[in-house]
Amino acid sequence: MGCVTVRAPNDEYALAKAAIESAKAVQAVRYSSGYWHQAEEAFRQAKILYNNRDYEEAKSLFIKARLTAEKAENSARLIRQKNGDIL
Repeated sequence: MGCVTVRAPNDEYALAKAAIESAKAVQAVRYSSGYWHQAEEAFRQAKILYNNRDYEEAKSLFIKARLTAEKAENSARLIRQKNGDIL
């Protein structure tokens, strides 16, 4: 049996980072802090795993970070809209 090489999850990293930046832009940290902190923590852990070349686990956490950041962004947008904030 040969070694199985797992490719670096560069796409997942970029998508998670973009989702976190989008959530940050609508102040998810203020309006959807639960989702925001989950996304931020998953992204932080994923970066550590990525740097340690544990690409399979990093990929999973980058995906979790992206999905949670998207929830944070959507939740923050909805709350801000209900409050009459201009987005």
